[in-house]
Amino acid sequence: MSGIDWIIMFGTLLAIVGYGVYKTYGQKDMDSYIRGKGNMNWWTIGLSIMATQASAITFLSTPGQAYEDGMRFIQFYFGLPLAMIILSVTFLPMYYKLKVYTAYEFLENRFDLKTRTLAALLFLVQRGLAAGITIYAPAIILSTLLGWNLTFTNIFIGVLVIIYTVSGGTRAVSITQKQQMAVMMGGMVLAGILVIQMLPIKFTEALHVAGKMDKLNVVNFEFNLSDRYNFWSGMTAALFLFLSYFGTDQSQVQRYLTGSTLTQSRMGLMMNGLLKVPMQFVILFIGVMVFVFYQFFQPPVVFNKVQTEQLQNSGFREDFRFLEEEYTHVFREKGQDIEDLLEAVKSDNQEGIALAQDGMRKKSQYQESIRNEVKDLIVKNDPLAETRDTDYVFMRFVMDYLPTGVVGLLFAVIFSAAMSSTASELNALGTTTTIDIYKRSLSKHASQYHYLISSKLFTAFWGIFAILFATYATLFENLIQAVNLLGSLFYGTLLGIFCVAFYMKWVNGRAVFIAAILTQILIFLIHWKNGGGSLLGITIDIGFLWYNVIGCLFLMILAAIIQLGSARGEKVVE
Repeated sequence: MSGIDWIIMFGTLLAIVGYGVYKTYGQKDMDSYIRGKGNMNWWTIGLSIMATQASAITFLSTPGQAYEDGMRFIQFYFGLPLAMIILSVTFLPMYYKLKVYTAYEFLENRFDLKTRTLAALLFLVQRGLAAGITIYAPAIILSTLLGWNLTFTNIFIGVLVIIYTVSGGTRAVSITQKQQMAVMMGGMVLAGILVIQMLPIKFTEALHVAGKMDKLNVVNFEFNLSDRYNFWSGMTAALFLFLSYFGTDQSQVQRYLTGSTLTQSRMGLMMNGLLKVPMQFVILFIGVMVFVFYQFFQPPVVFNKVQTEQLQNSGFREDFRFLEEEYTHVFREKGQDIEDLLEAVKSDNQEGIALAQDGMRKKSQYQESIRNEVKDLIVKNDPLAETRDTDYVFMRFVMDYLPTGVVGLLFAVIFSAAMSSTASELNALGTTTTIDIYKRSLSKHASQYHYLISSKLFTAFWGIFAILFATYATLFENLIQAVNLLGSLFYGTLLGIFCVAFYMKWVNGRAVFIAAILTQILIFLIHWKNGGGSLLGITIDIGFLWYNVIGCLFLMILAAIIQLGSARGEKVVE
């Protein structure tokens, strides 16, 4: 990056951190620190909710996901508006009525202390690990692109977040997230405009190329349990995930409990429900346009530049050079197919369109086989190398083709996104540890000032934990799927507990506690066997989003059975 890019990136980040500390310095009571005095308006709440969910993973992985797999990931969010309506009608009024600091306080009122503690611990484990991934995910990409040490990058992101989150609590998180959302969406929209302007063809022609290469696959109505992203998984499995995330995850609950009234919080939730799908659509579409761009300007064989440079300096350099030349040859041949396609589209020649499509498909498959051969060489050269490069696609395009200044702004987008989501997580982890564990079970009669300091210390502790976890973490598949999988492992159980609490008034704490333990064990077993393994004679091959449905429904049914069984047992004893 140029000097201007560095100035823009660091200037943006330090300005946001400084503003957050300045506006919220000197919080002196628990209510201000945890609920931000409860005076936030609806649009601040809505932006805070969106910024919490829109981590750096969103801006790194989503364009790469579209580059590789098209627009179908958008279906994951189809159930979000419905989830916001359900939460606004059911969960939210109860939280406000009880004036809770955390979602898990409600569970003690409804059940007992052990159920509250279990739910809080499930959240702390899941979100504590997720906070580490939220830091590590962008750090591993950014360290590669910027040439920084990975550990330093983890520490840089984590320390910036810890500074203003510990200092100002919930209010600091919400205030800074408004600036971060402006930077994030402004930078992404600018990048989208620039990539479209840089295309050597008209915008309508770019849409034809993307459509004929199966990248505009927005909706798929085929029902397939093993397919993670189709209409049915979005409206059912993802719906349960969103109900869990926004209704039971303290990192989100704490965002809308800051509202000045129930109506303001409801409007903030609905704002998220209405704007999140268009936001994801824009980010995915930018990824598709980057894909079209690389149909006319040759992409690298592998987008992780560090790995290809290592190959060029290894004993495999001749093999790599041969594969690069073959890749270039296939790219040029495919370019002719694309020209033929555009000509056929202009003349409405359906036979010509089909012929060109077939040629493009075959060339793309051959290109992918060459890429796989290069990845095999990378592993031979370094057995520990990570060969999935989808998450590098967008930022490699930014660094190679976008003008000075914009590059620095786009890096600020990624760092801002990492900070916004991590801040919410640390804030929620510190609050839950203080309110649901420390204050409730370990130190019940200390002063408010003592709990304020404890909350700050626990927030700092979780920040350090996240940095340490990020330093030693390794990822699977791509980054955005890693976070969704981690959530799906725990959210079904959490949502099941809350659904029993809200909708099954006759079930008591003992039944739901036992059901929750058994459900969590079942979800772990299903994940262990998923992908073709067998559990109790049943072959398991399902998308991980369905863990949310299975966990929630299984817990509700099992809790009902345990409750009915214990009721009958009591009658027999009588």
